Amino acid sequence: MKVKQAMSPLHVKQAMHKGCTWCHPDMSLAEVAKILRDEDIGAVPIGENDKLIGMVTDRDIVCRGVALGDISSLTARDVMTAGIEWCFEDDDMNTAIQLMEEQHLRRMPVMNFNKRMVGMLSLGDVSHMVASEQCGELTSAVTAHH
Repeated sequence: MKVKQAMSPLHVKQAMHKGCTWCHPDMSLAEVAKILRDEDIGAVPIGENDKLIGMVTDRDIVCRGVALGDISSLTARDVMTAGIEWCFEDDDMNTAIQLMEEQHLRRMPVMNFNKRMVGMLSLGDVSHMVASEQCGELTSAVTAHH
């Protein structure tokens, strides 16, 4: 696996999308869906008491929310995936990619050294920064049937 890089190792902060919208777990599912639509994103982190506690994806809304029936009373907490993996902005890209492969992650929150969310690392971000072979391995891993 070769990472496209100059003399120094590639770090997550060089590939990630900077900034990140997050939602409170008690936000209505309709409001979460509007954020996903308006920002043209597929996932939004969920935070409570200054901690990342989960993530809601467009798929969570459909497979967990809509599948329950009436979604008008559901909140982010009702459909979120808890126990979210994340990485530091100064992590080596190979380390982040390995974690994404192992956990089948298409998107991963990125924290700074103060554990403040500073961005998101997506499969698309990785594809622009690493060799095609490594990107292919990551894509295969995250799209494999669980």
